[in-house]
Amino acid sequence: MLVYTFDRTLDGLLSAVFDAFSLRQQPEMLVGKGEPLLLFCEEVHEVVTSDDRAGRVWAGLEKRLSRQAVKLLMVSYLSELPELDTPLFHYICKVFRQPEGRTSIERNLSDPDVLAVTNIGRKVIYEQHRMLQFLRFQKAKDGTYLGVVSPDHDVLPLTVAHFRDRFGDQPWLIYDAKRRYGFYYDQQEVTRITFLQEDSLPFDLDSGKLRDDLLSENEKVFQELWRTYFKAICIRERMNPRKQLKDMPRRYWKYMTEKQ
Repeated sequence: MLVYTFDRTLDGLLSAVFDAFSLRQQPEMLVGKGEPLLLFCEEVHEVVTSDDRAGRVWAGLEKRLSRQAVKLLMVSYLSELPELDTPLFHYICKVFRQPEGRTSIERNLSDPDVLAVTNIGRKVIYEQHRMLQFLRFQKAKDGTYLGVVSPDHDVLPLTVAHFRDRFGDQPWLIYDAKRRYGFYYDQQEVTRITFLQEDSLPFDLDSGKLRDDLLSENEKVFQELWRTYFKAICIRERMNPRKQLKDMPRRYWKYMTEKQ
């Protein structure tokens, strides 16, 4: 059994595809570097990530697949799921092995690799939409709006364009507490940021709350008004906890003002 090891980046996976064709090999599995190998693994090839090789593979995909399919490949990788690596690798290899002129495999959901990548990509897109619904902002004294999230998948890059268009007239910072990075918008440009030390964070990672000394004067009042409104519109006779948990999973609650 031939196994490829790589650095678990998208460029690393694309470099693995390049190696497979240049070496005329077909590995049965991709494994992240440092992860345990299967006992019956006979041969291991370590993939060296190359921006140039990855770019050539990606350019080839853009020629052979529709824009929607290419986007789905990129989106699916934001899932960060290790079980995606091998199906995605095989899917891409099949794209290049298919004779030109034939119908693309991107809609062939009877293919297990295409089906796996498609299903995972849809989960990531669903998580993206949920984040747009459940993100709550807090206003700081300097006028910046802070939103803290902790999504299952790395969907923050997929939401930046929406918030830039929707809140283009105000500065904001959206921070992923799980992955320790965020995006700051200064009303002109969006910049990816990280905090080198957790004690330098202007908010609490567990609750997502801004420090009291940084809150806008009226922010606590607005938060209380929002909680009051949320309770007031609730019709107790129509409460359906099971339906509420389905539409608004509990894992989102800790950063939502109305649930605090």
